[in-house]
Amino acid sequence: MSLVIRSATTADVPEVVAFWAVAGENDDRPTDSEGAVVRLVERDPDALLLALNGDVLVGTVVAGWDGWRAHLYRLAVLPERRGQGVANALLDAAEERLVRLGAGRLDAMVLDGNELGQAVWRKRGFARQQRWGRWVKPVVR
Repeated sequence: MSLVIRSATTADVPEVVAFWAVAGENDDRPTDSEGAVVRLVERDPDALLLALNGDVLVGTVVAGWDGWRAHLYRLAVLPERRGQGVANALLDAAEERLVRLGAGRLDAMVLDGNELGQAVWRKRGFARQQRWGRWVKPVVR
C-alpha cells in the first residue's frame, strides 16, 4: 500500500467526520461535528494529519500543540487497513511535527477498554501514567 501523509484542509472535513464514525473510537465522547473540526484546521492547519492511499482516506491523527503540551488524538485507521503500517506512518509524522515545535513529552488519551488502541500506543513506547486522572467538564451550548 502506498501512503501519502498530509495535513487536512477544510475541504476534507466532511469526509474526516464520516471516516471517524466508521474507523474511530467513539465511546464516551461528544459526537464529532464538522464545525469543531473546521475550527481545529483553521486554528492549526497542520494539526490534523491524514493518511491517504490514492484517493481513499485510510487513517487520521490529531497532533495538537498548544505551545506547552503535545497531545495526540483521534488516531484512527480504516478497519480493513489495520496492521498495514498506517498508524505507524501517521505517528511518525505526528511525532516529527510535535518535536519540531518544541515538545518534550507526548501524550495520548486512550479509553481503558480500548485494548487495540492501548496495544498500538504501547508498541510506540508510550506507557500509562498511573498518578494522574483526567478531569472533564462538558460545555453546554
